[in-house]
Amino acid sequence: MNATLDPALLAKLVCPVTRMPLRWDAERSELLSDAAGLAFPVRDGVPVLVVREARPMPE
Repeated sequence: MNATLDPALLAKLVCPVTRMPLRWDAERSELLSDAAGLAFPVRDGVPVLVVREARPMPE
């Protein structure tokens, strides 16, 4: 997919679980929370920061 995410938006987003910064994975179009070990999807350019929508990050 290789979508992009506005860097200004990424700078403002935090993990809803830990309140720590998120990291962008362009290859999978996901926002990663290293602190929580969760990957949040981005659908049609909109971050979905809902815990039940997240998947565990592989270790």
